[in-house]
Amino acid sequence: MDIYKNLQELAITLPPVSIPAAAYVPFVVSDSHIYLSGHIAKKDGKVWTGQFGVNMQTPEGIKAARAVAIDLLGSLHAACESLGKNLNDIEQIVKVMSLVNSSPTFTEHHLITNGCSELIGQIFGDRGAHARSAFGVAQLPMGACVEIELIARINSA
Repeated sequence: MDIYKNLQELAITLPPVSIPAAAYVPFVVSDSHIYLSGHIAKKDGKVWTGQFGVNMQTPEGIKAARAVAIDLLGSLHAACESLGKNLNDIEQIVKVMSLVNSSPTFTEHHLITNGCSELIGQIFGDRGAHARSAFGVAQLPMGACVEIELIARINSA
């Protein structure tokens, strides 16, 4: 399975690594794992703001989480390149953690996070099956509607 071919078939162009908005790095490589910092949802190049259960609904959240997944893949590609590798060297997407900006009564965080998880599954196949957490939070940086981080295992040979 060629990851780049899958991306091309889905008409996905990987973005460059986002410049951190605070005191952190976009990714850290430790042994055979790549840890991606949280990426916030963007729409038309700007922070995708809103709060679910207040001024946003689940279908829009699914799109926001998918957009975050594409940004995460851009950072994952850059992390692979820093090792002289590429996305085809990813052995497993290990874990996704999703933070959803929501009201106290909103309960569909898991459905929003599917926007990320399902795209990863389409692109990586069995290697994209991952553990996951989805949380509702009172607020995210810059009012973003969704923030997601990812851990992947890369072939260390």
